[in-house]
Amino acid sequence: TESTEEAQEEKDPLIPEIDTSVEIQAGSRVAVVSKSTSGEFWGLVKKGMEQAIADVNEAYGFKKEDQVTMTFEGASDEKDVESQVNTIDAVIAENPTVLCMSAGDIESCQAQLEAASENGIPVVVFDSNVNEDELVAAFRGTDNTYVGKLAAEKLADAIGGSGKIAVFSAQEKTESSQKRVEGFKETLTEYPDITIVSELYTDKVDDMETAMADVLNRYPDLSGVFCTNEDVSDLYLGIDKGEKTPVMLGVDATTVQQKAIADGQELGTVSQDPYAIGYQTIIAAAQVMSTDAQKAEKVEKNVLLEPKWIDASNISDETNSNYLYSK
Repeated sequence: TESTEEAQEEKDPLIPEIDTSVEIQAGSRVAVVSKSTSGEFWGLVKKGMEQAIADVNEAYGFKKEDQVTMTFEGASDEKDVESQVNTIDAVIAENPTVLCMSAGDIESCQAQLEAASENGIPVVVFDSNVNEDELVAAFRGTDNTYVGKLAAEKLADAIGGSGKIAVFSAQEKTESSQKRVEGFKETLTEYPDITIVSELYTDKVDDMETAMADVLNRYPDLSGVFCTNEDVSDLYLGIDKGEKTPVMLGVDATTVQQKAIADGQELGTVSQDPYAIGYQTIIAAAQVMSTDAQKAEKVEKNVLLEPKWIDASNISDETNSNYLYSK
């Protein structure tokens, strides 16, 4: 029934309460610049953000022109860092109340962060952080080091603690990718009989599909493959792997990966809760744009959400629905 659904929704610990004692300006504008606007993960981040904006307006009783509004922009491809930087420049020039961004490149937005700071625009970063985070008011995202650790443990277990494996990753310059690969490699130091024979990054090769296929050809005895995000996992599942297929483990339970897990083509995936990331980002944005400077400064700086391991044993479990993506 509707009421039990509502009760369940209210109990979701990842969806925070809205504290209306934090005074915010009517008609505030939240500008979101995402690392990408395509893919199921980003679609769910946006959905969480839109719901949070609606809930903020309802909680504060903002109507019509008093409503807090949000714009959501970004490149259509995560690798297009230049386009993202240009969008952030344009957004800062429009002087929003707060800027929310996920960084395609850990070092590329320094000038933009300084410009935001000079113009009194607080910045909330989500999903992928920046190098110099003293100019960032808050960060909301997944514990990406743990994503890597969990992936390493599951893959090592599946291949019996020994063998050759390959890491196929999203951009090397993105903080989320860096943390996942670091966590993965760090955990594998506990398995001396496992060797990483190849480490590929989408921003370091001309064509990721060709590069992945090449690794499979070069290492016919490859035991396992770790793909670090939605795009790379889905891409890998689409390439022709010939007869022998290494154990594959991905990140983000996309519809493609859910099918691959059900079909036995994929061991499992370490999945995030993009809706909660989006929702929490907007709640943090509402807090940092408080008209009370002391309250704005009291916002918790880093909130890391725990990912979930999804495989054939728990993929149909209702409690994991937030971690299973859909178009």
